[in-house]
Amino acid sequence: MSYSELCIEERATIQVSLAQGLSIRKVAALLERSAATVSREIRRNESSDGQYRASHAQQRRHDRRDGCRPRRKLLPGGPRFALIQHMLRRRLSPEQISGKLKHMNIPDLRDAYVCRETIYSAIYALPVGELRKELIHCLRQGKPTRKPRRGQVDRRNQIPDMVSIHLRPPEVEKREFPGHWEGDLIKGKSNASAVGTLVELKSGYLILAKMHDATATSAVEGFSAALNRMPLAARKSITYDQGREMTQHAKVTQNTGVAIYFCDPHSPWQRGANENINGLIRQYLPKGTDLSVYSQKELDEIALELNMRPRKRFDFKCPIEMMSEQMAKYHEAPSSTH
Repeated sequence: MSYSELCIEERATIQVSLAQGLSIRKVAALLERSAATVSREIRRNESSDGQYRASHAQQRRHDRRDGCRPRRKLLPGGPRFALIQHMLRRRLSPEQISGKLKHMNIPDLRDAYVCRETIYSAIYALPVGELRKELIHCLRQGKPTRKPRRGQVDRRNQIPDMVSIHLRPPEVEKREFPGHWEGDLIKGKSNASAVGTLVELKSGYLILAKMHDATATSAVEGFSAALNRMPLAARKSITYDQGREMTQHAKVTQNTGVAIYFCDPHSPWQRGANENINGLIRQYLPKGTDLSVYSQKELDEIALELNMRPRKRFDFKCPIEMMSEQMAKYHEAPSSTH
């Protein structure tokens, strides 16, 4: 699922729903949007009288976009474009033109420099006609269209047999039973090292798993070893983002019996507990450091210290106490299907 801005129809729905007295969460559910998105929209675009109106919100959106959008440096018909057009006709490449402009001092043209990508974009953005055809012909390759630049391919949704978070049992979100986890990798310097993080939703219990690197093979080994140290009752599901390290998620399930569900792209709130605990872990494993130097024993000591911290939501009990209580209750009721 790709991100999209609120449209005028959605803004109208917000206006009507608020007039009917619906809560922000109900409005968000109606739009299939995050409650935070709806709350932010109302806060940013309400009128001076405190009312939310769709037409006013849409106009404010247009005003902001116009204000923040930088003016194009290379417009057909302008003196800078005429100069570049002249250089192209002399068979200079966009890179050569860009380098030349960087060192030119033209009194009537302040800041003549533009990068080569700006030049390419301006040429290919020209309307179909003789000028566009001529300038493309002046380029070394002279191709009628440009291919996307390498390294910019969107590789999301390429995890095989991925099961969406929307198919996850409702009990997971409600945190009714133990054994449901949220997972992630925190990466070290240059993304060359990594540590796996798993947080149990009902108790807040944390596991840190040593990884050899950030590859899928290491994720299988690290997460499998970490989960298999837990009782069977504490191994039901993991909710994960669409990181490429989980392409072999079926092997983790095979090794541990844990079902794995994947969040939507750009939706960190769907793994809120894990996002929060990762911030705490960074106090011990700072960004930009080599994480491969930490042994599993050292990672266990960090996890233990965090698991011993009292939590307000547990009436200041700590996660290790909560996990112990949950496992004790499970053993007292072995006939439970959960």
